Amino acid sequence: MAILKTSVLGIEFENPFLLASAPPTAKIEGIDKAFSLGWGGAVLKTITPDNLEMIEASTRYASWRFGAKVCGFENIELLSHLTIQEWLDGIKYLKQKHPTKVQIASIMAPVVKEEWQKMVKTFNHSGADAFELNFSCPHGMPEKGIGMAIGTHAEISAEITKWVKEVAELPVFVKLSPNVTNIVEIAKAVEDAGADGLAAINTVQSLMGVDLDTFEPLPKVNGQSTFGGYSGMAVKPIGLRCVAQLRQHSKLPILGMGGISTWSDAAEYMTVGADVVQVCTEVMINGYGVIKGMTKGLEDYLERKGFNSPAELRDKAITNLTAHEKLNKSQQVYPSINDEKCVRCEKCVTICDESEYSALSLVNGKIEVNRDKCVGCSLCSHACPMSAIKMA
Repeated sequence: MAILKTSVLGIEFENPFLLASAPPTAKIEGIDKAFSLGWGGAVLKTITPDNLEMIEASTRYASWRFGAKVCGFENIELLSHLTIQEWLDGIKYLKQKHPTKVQIASIMAPVVKEEWQKMVKTFNHSGADAFELNFSCPHGMPEKGIGMAIGTHAEISAEITKWVKEVAELPVFVKLSPNVTNIVEIAKAVEDAGADGLAAINTVQSLMGVDLDTFEPLPKVNGQSTFGGYSGMAVKPIGLRCVAQLRQHSKLPILGMGGISTWSDAAEYMTVGADVVQVCTEVMINGYGVIKGMTKGLEDYLERKGFNSPAELRDKAITNLTAHEKLNKSQQVYPSINDEKCVRCEKCVTICDESEYSALSLVNGKIEVNRDKCVGCSLCSHACPMSAIKMA
């Protein structure tokens, strides 16, 4: 898979797929198995000072499904339960067994200079290849004044980044939260403070749902719940937006993540600025083995496009993103109806009529388009249950 090799800040990746900092990277044995199956690297589940209490809730997961498919996933799980020494031993073991695999140490500490710098000094020579600063966990840790409580404030994020950079001997990525008004503002602050790279996004703060029989929010914890972190396929548009905005305003390397479940999702992230990608929820639902389809799919795609590495795919879509006011609004497209697929259910007629334009009608057994009324919005093509409408 030579075509999948890429380099970021001098770190060589045999492929651009990393496990994100999450349950799949919570134990050394799991990471070992994932590396053997083909993952290019892993971001370790966030390591904290040993005295930072981690007591988990049960249950701590909830999902939103479309049929059998998990489209959205919420978790209220906390950080790593391994001690610092267990991680030091584990990183050393993994590096000896898998010398070509990348290990990124995700770390978090209270807003105390000595605590952050102690963590960094401890892992500088551990065998890890880089640091990822977790400023963005949206549940559990903000109540302790860390996690998202840091990443929603540009000044605090910048200050901690400076502390880390004073002693770090490895590249430093800052993991950003989507739960802010302007992610670019936070990114600019940590970049000015010396960050070597950015990671985006962490999970989106959410409430999965409510049991209408018991009125208990989900996930249920002895009749109660709390706001959690939302991930999975449903957050991909948010992650893509954030990574694209970061690339528009920064040249720093980006570790992209959020809703990546296929090789094509990963490729999309690269076209808007990601150098490599991280995967979490897809692995939690379907296992480490999903890497085989991801690497094969991306490899085949790069070969079809004539690209020699993932780096050649990066930023390909960025120039096609612009402000709304700069969009070319002089051309209009219209619905084209495939009569063989159309079942004359007239759903398109109803939704067009009820969504302002009344441009479609059933005439002599066929759907016709009134071009004088049609504005080319494309709503009908998205609503058609038979995919019988295309915009042309």
